[in-house]
Amino acid sequence: MNVDNDTLHGAAERAKFTAMTEGTQEDWQLIAREFGQHARHTPERVLAHLRLLEGDHGGFPVCRLEHSLQTATRAHRDGRDEAYVVMALLHDIGDTLGAYNHPDIAAAILKPFVSEELHWICQNHGMFQGYYYFHYLGMDRDQREQFRDHPHFDACAEFCEKYDQASFDPDYDSLPLEFFEPMVERVMTKPLSGPVKDALEEHAPA
Repeated sequence: MNVDNDTLHGAAERAKFTAMTEGTQEDWQLIAREFGQHARHTPERVLAHLRLLEGDHGGFPVCRLEHSLQTATRAHRDGRDEAYVVMALLHDIGDTLGAYNHPDIAAAILKPFVSEELHWICQNHGMFQGYYYFHYLGMDRDQREQFRDHPHFDACAEFCEKYDQASFDPDYDSLPLEFFEPMVERVMTKPLSGPVKDALEEHAPA
């Protein structure tokens, strides 16, 4: 069945401008209302994209989704808070689109919703994870040392040691994605801050 764009995206009413220099108050109030509806479904879209990692092994002992679930499960069972667990779940979500910079993609998705420390861990976990394998590829395993004096160095090293590098066990009893879905919804429903977000949400319907 073919579905037109209005039905798919729910945008029957649209702004009238063809360039932003022509936009009016009415146009932007309409866009703000649409933004509110769109933003509410962010967790659903993120979870749908995470599911794309299922079955993608890339040579690893477990698929990328299982690795994500295992990392989040270990963090949860270790008593980490929901924001930390969600970061652990989504840390490799960029694998499908960013073969060379997947941590940047995951960090960008998480940035509005987590603390600066959790964002930094996610953004830099790739280099810190390299401590465990870079030397096998002729690279410097100590590249992370350039961040030795950073206040989040130890937290990122701990994330990789305790949860990320340890989560490739085919026999581990990971919790299912459904267990984490409510956490993702709670963490990613409302950004922590941001002037554009505040302005747009002010005009969004309740």
